[in-house]
Amino acid sequence: MARTVRDANLETRTARSRLKARGKPYYRVLEPGLHLGYRKPLSGTGKWVARHYIGDQKYEVETLPAADDFSDADGVEILSYQQAQVLARSRMVKRAHTAAGITGPLTVADAIKSYIQFLDSNRKSAQEAQYAADAFILPSLGKVEVEALTTDQIRDWHVKVSKTPARIRTKPGEKQKFREVANDPDAARRRKSTANRILTMLKAALNRVWRDGKVSSDAAWRRVEPFEGVESARVHYLSMPEAGRLINACDPDFRRLVRGALETGARYGELCAFLVSDFNADSGTLTVRQSKAGKPRHIILTAEGIEFLKSITAGRPGSASLFVKGNGDMWLPSHQAEPMDAANERAKIDPPINFHGLRHTWASHAVMNGVPLMIVAKNLGHSDTRMVEKHYGHLAPSYVADAIRAGAPRFAADDATNIVALRG
Repeated sequence: MARTVRDANLETRTARSRLKARGKPYYRVLEPGLHLGYRKPLSGTGKWVARHYIGDQKYEVETLPAADDFSDADGVEILSYQQAQVLARSRMVKRAHTAAGITGPLTVADAIKSYIQFLDSNRKSAQEAQYAADAFILPSLGKVEVEALTTDQIRDWHVKVSKTPARIRTKPGEKQKFREVANDPDAARRRKSTANRILTMLKAALNRVWRDGKVSSDAAWRRVEPFEGVESARVHYLSMPEAGRLINACDPDFRRLVRGALETGARYGELCAFLVSDFNADSGTLTVRQSKAGKPRHIILTAEGIEFLKSITAGRPGSASLFVKGNGDMWLPSHQAEPMDAANERAKIDPPINFHGLRHTWASHAVMNGVPLMIVAKNLGHSDTRMVEKHYGHLAPSYVADAIRAGAPRFAADDATNIVALRG
């Protein structure tokens, strides 16, 4: 193992705290052609960087994970000075091997990287997949060689994910926060459902490298089965009075976004991406240029929806974002969470609903009002009715339900309190 290069200014968080903030990193030579640097920001956690000499008096700087300025090093997201040296050297070796045409054993991290690149280039945004990989797959399995993966290893990981509490948005460099574990069966079902989705993603990544002939067998992960009976979630949607209260409880800029969700059934990300030009008042449609499935679609609007969008697009350029904040800024990922919590509290929505529940609200009321499931599916962006039947099928008017309610026996029960037992 290479020796650790000592540096009194970089070895400890206390020493680094005394350094002045500056744009240029503080560098330490590890060996010829390789420097480890520490970039000290004006505030927050510093970053490690590796500087590689590429010849002709030129260098390439590679950003490494955060330094352990505030949180303890975990070897993955947060690195100590010693761990940063190890990673910098491994990156140097990898660069040298790549330049020489030498490739090392294929790891799970390699398979995930290839899969996310495929998603980003061919199907849909890979943002969700990257988040799931960073949070749940790479910390436990990233360094494992795919050929060395065992069924027991994947099963143990799958169970571990199912018992991990839901993550809370945490500032970069801080220790990851988690929601309190709810002691109820539905909370356990949701975590198992999440574990199943992440398992599906892992299998998809591993199957790609197996089909490409980069590993000899898919048996290790093919034997791992998902948890059964955990996908039948009860959809939470708002009643019409609740929806009205929620709209009225929102701040003006957020109210437009909430109203847009309720009028269209669109996802939060789709709402954020809409331009004014995506609304066609003549046809009464709103165009989703790229949906979650990677395909465009046209959302059919009601008369009320058309009038609402006319009111917020009048006089605005077509290239402008359809929904913006009061200061003109765009809505970005997770920006909806806090104003949604505040609106729930003001409107006294109990249990509170998240923003995605507005999509469920549109779909639920459409189905209950007799809109055919295929039409609902098309407006939501699903290729068939499977998802709609799964979540909303029980709400649809049904011959069976109508027949039972019309013809099943009705039992007269006396609620009087003066009934006494007969004596023998």
